Amino acid sequence: MTNKRVLIIGYGNPLRGDDGLGWEVAGRLAACITDPSVAIMAVQQLTPELSEPIHAVDLVIFVDASNEGEPGTWKYERVMPASAHAPSLGHHFDISGLLAYTGALFPSCPGALVVSVAAESFACHENLSHKVEAVLPAVVGHIRRQIAALHSSKEPLYA
Repeated sequence: MTNKRVLIIGYGNPLRGDDGLGWEVAGRLAACITDPSVAIMAVQQLTPELSEPIHAVDLVIFVDASNEGEPGTWKYERVMPASAHAPSLGHHFDISGLLAYTGALFPSCPGALVVSVAAESFACHENLSHKVEAVLPAVVGHIRRQIAALHSSKEPLYA
């Protein structure tokens, strides 16, 4: 069986403290995943141009810092395309809007998961807080397990 194609998009601003989480996770995953069916990107925001690589995969995993929750806690969940009839073209999207836009442009839109970590600080500096840094191994491990589970089963993990 051919491995399903996965795209990981870490996003945020690496110059704004914990908002750089997506970039850090993307970098750590790029250093340990050599599977050619897995592509990894780090971007500052979700833009319309991301529809092109998103539509070509079976699963997209978004990684971002959140301003909700106890700092250092994390969660993952499935994300569905927005139910709007015609997504408006803007400079950037939220995840469900980007998925809707992708579905409007292309004949298929992949399943999507988001992994978010509650941030402690979005101040102007390049370091993650200790609470966010402490959960990075768990977050990276979880994403690697999701990819392994997807590749080892016939049923999509996100269904």
